[in-house]
Amino acid sequence: MKDLIANLPLDDLKVLELGQLIAGPTCGQILADFGAQVVKIEPPGKGDAMRQWGQTDANGEPLWWNVIARNKQSLTLDLRKPEGQALLKRLAAEADVLIENFRPGTMERWGLDYNSLSADNPRLIMVRVTGFGQDGPYASRAGFAAVCEAMGGLRYISGYPDRPPVRVGISLGDTLAGVQGAMGALLALHQRERSGQGQVVDSAIFEAVMAMMESLIPDYARAGKIRERAGSFLPKIAPSNAYPARDGRDVIIGANQDTVFRRLCQAMGQPGLADHPDYVDHRARGDNQQAIDALIAGWTSRHDAQHIVDLLAEAGVPAGLVYTAKDMLEDEHIRERGSIVDVPDRNGQPLPMQNVFPRLSATPGQVRHVGPALGEHTDTILEDWLSMASGDIDQLRRDGVI
Repeated sequence: MKDLIANLPLDDLKVLELGQLIAGPTCGQILADFGAQVVKIEPPGKGDAMRQWGQTDANGEPLWWNVIARNKQSLTLDLRKPEGQALLKRLAAEADVLIENFRPGTMERWGLDYNSLSADNPRLIMVRVTGFGQDGPYASRAGFAAVCEAMGGLRYISGYPDRPPVRVGISLGDTLAGVQGAMGALLALHQRERSGQGQVVDSAIFEAVMAMMESLIPDYARAGKIRERAGSFLPKIAPSNAYPARDGRDVIIGANQDTVFRRLCQAMGQPGLADHPDYVDHRARGDNQQAIDALIAGWTSRHDAQHIVDLLAEAGVPAGLVYTAKDMLEDEHIRERGSIVDVPDRNGQPLPMQNVFPRLSATPGQVRHVGPALGEHTDTILEDWLSMASGDIDQLRRDGVI
């Protein structure tokens, strides 16, 4: 791993991360990746449920945890106890940002609502990540990503028209809401520079999904068109699909722009297709989508996948293979850019994971360490943030508060 750079863009921020699983912790991961001191609050004894999710290594260590909790510190604290709530208030008085993804009303029941916390720290920014938002008829409902992806419109258009909707193989809605939460925190921090006041960032999973749905809503509102499932292509956008190669692999080709389509026809050895009335422009190709896809598939099926990619790269036509993790780890471009970085795990062994994105030219983010052990930084945080004596910390531990 490259030498770590001390100057990170958010290294002057203190962040408390409450909640568990994916959405809120994704927000915390982004801020931590760019240098914020993110203190993850976890229940004593068991910690975040993410410590149990996903694959484990040969030593039984969870792998996903090391990504979503990277660059964070772990402090155990029982927020259901009055003593834990009082301690959280003291920590929040020192924080710039507090992230939580409990069901709406939970923080209020604990006396940890924004009005209570901001009374001691008017500059505090609270990022609240939930399924359905902080208000409205559905606010109190449990809202996992699967349900919210459906409400946001993603599930209906995912898959093939003759089958039920499918899900993307990741918790996309959770991640999108976490990204929007991080963006909201940065916007609120910028506004705080002008006003001196914090505020609440309300990031709902269904709205984070809805935000990426392109023109789906006005398509129906103005044109009466409901976008349907179409499988591996976008209706009326052609050619842009996965095409079979001779060696059994699929090649993604996107050549729906007129000039790019002409270059594809040249590379295929069929330059006349570019002037055929059925394919001469974007709208014509959209109307004859199945026919042009069949022509291209007939060509790709006579060649190996890598040959197709190399040929089209030379011709200036966007094309690529469908990658697995194995392909990513072996790809020369990914390796040269450092898109995957080896991070020492807690046993000192290199653990490959995706690097920090986006890239900043002067102060890039960094993966400084993997996810922490449960409560690894409890004593340090209480001493540094609250100047708490070791004897008082020991008493809190005996009482089960930390």
